[in-house]
Parts: sequence; C-alpha cells; structure tokens
Amino acid sequence: MGQAEQRVDRGSRTVRASAAAVYAAMTEPDALAAWLPPEGMSGRIDRFDPRPGGGFRMVLTYLDPAAGHGKTSEAEDVSEVGFTELVPRERVVQRIVFDSPDPEFAGTMTMTWRLTEQPEGTLVTVEATDVPPGISQSDHEAAFTSTLANLAAHVER
Repeated sequence: MGQAEQRVDRGSRTVRASAAAVYAAMTEPDALAAWLPPEGMSGRIDRFDPRPGGGFRMVLTYLDPAAGHGKTSEAEDVSEVGFTELVPRERVVQRIVFDSPDPEFAGTMTMTWRLTEQPEGTLVTVEATDVPPGISQSDHEAAFTSTLANLAAHVER
C-alpha cells in the first residue's frame, strides 16, 4: 500500500528589501510580533531565544473575540515555536507546537521560510508540513498571504 501524499501549505511574495533585512525581521521579537499575525489578529511574544534549539512563545489574539474561533481559548491561539535552523539571509526553519485542547488543532507543524535574493528584492517562500487537520489548507494559505503582505509592509518602510 502506498504512502499518502503529505499536505504542504505554501505562500510566497517578493518584498522590496534585502534578504538581510527580511532575515532580521524574522529573528527579532518586536518585528515578529508586528508582522507575523495575519489580518484580524494581534500578536505578542512572551519570550525569545534566537538560536537553533531556542525559540519563542507567541500569543495571537483575535481582534474580534466574540467570533470565538481561537484554538487555545475563545479568543487566543498560543504556540511554542522552536528554531531548528537559522541560516542568515537564506532560511529559517521553525517547529510550531500548538497549545489546544482540541486534537484537530493540536500537534507540531514545521514551517520553512526561504529567502532568495532577486534584482527587485527578496522572494520569500513559506511551506508548512504536518499541519493540524483542523486548519484548512485554503484558510492557512490565505493567512500566509496576509502575513507576507504584513512582512512586506514592515520591511519596505
């Protein structure tokens, strides 16, 4: 019996900034809290250790808590993010552990961010594997589009 094809959620965008500037935005806590939350959410970094084996705890809060679609609580998504690889100006690999009482949203996802210098800036691509089944691929990829737009706005200032 063949193995099922693994789901990979993807997003990409070219930003008008150097790979060094993009990498810095991915490895500084204030920058991450500013651009990582997708539309409709705000973010907070509780602790930060920017090295392989280190990581951070991120709390995403829905701006409309009445919507009640948080994965950790009614209004929040909490995740522990570990850095498994940090290659300046090239790549950031994260293992994200979701804190959720619902097994459909719990688990450990891997996100790989790749930075490719181009004449017009940096192509940023993100791929997620081992995505919890409760997160639909279309919703996840829409969130990537929003987050990458936030990243562009942050680094293009």
